[in-house]
Amino acid sequence: MADRPKVGFFSFTGCEGCQLVVLSMADRLLELLGAVEVVNFREASSYKCDDYDIAIVEGAISRVREITELIEIRKRAGTLIALGACAHVGGINCMRNFANQFEIKKEVYGDKASNFDSFLAQPLDAIVKVDHYARGCPPSRDGEEFLEIVVALMQGKRPYIPNYPVCVHCKMKGNVCVFHKERPIACLGPVTRAGCMAACPSFGNACIGCRGLAGKPNLNAHQQTMEEAGLTPEETMKFYRMLNGMMEVGK
Repeated sequence: MADRPKVGFFSFTGCEGCQLVVLSMADRLLELLGAVEVVNFREASSYKCDDYDIAIVEGAISRVREITELIEIRKRAGTLIALGACAHVGGINCMRNFANQFEIKKEVYGDKASNFDSFLAQPLDAIVKVDHYARGCPPSRDGEEFLEIVVALMQGKRPYIPNYPVCVHCKMKGNVCVFHKERPIACLGPVTRAGCMAACPSFGNACIGCRGLAGKPNLNAHQQTMEEAGLTPEETMKFYRMLNGMMEVGK
């Protein structure tokens, strides 16, 4: 039997919920584990090894030592996959980027603030080259996209990831648009990359943009729609910054 690809899971600034989603795949995870050799996965095992072909990395980069660690992971891995919104676009960690970092650390840690080397939170690709992204906060509950990426890589194929807006899924499922006049909800679905089957709007909730921007999003039209829903440009920007603070969305 040919050697199975070696896979390492790594975590930086984040809640590690994305790795828990991987563990919750049940039987599908067992099928995957039969095809690869997991050599690093803190949530599942204490075993560690520095020899791996594929690195699956969760979390944003927000400390000096994390830069060094990520660069080393990138050097060792033939393929690097960003797992979840924090690794992909910086995620909710980037909300702190719009406040005075020194004042925050001083308020929390007092005269020990200088002991902490944290800086503005960044996605992985601000530091190293990322080959593939398993998007979402967390990625879809059944791990469909994550499995699509890993299986495609093992087959030597390029994984298919939608690049149209979440609104397409809403149309396919017959959802009533959350922007309807009776009770408009500020929703990022028109500019967010699909792939989640409109999980939030399907239950009457707004899309919060956890999969990042779709290709060539019409931000001007979306701003106009948000204004019609009663939001000012400043209020709209807060919605973008909830998970996409590192992305240029103000144009």
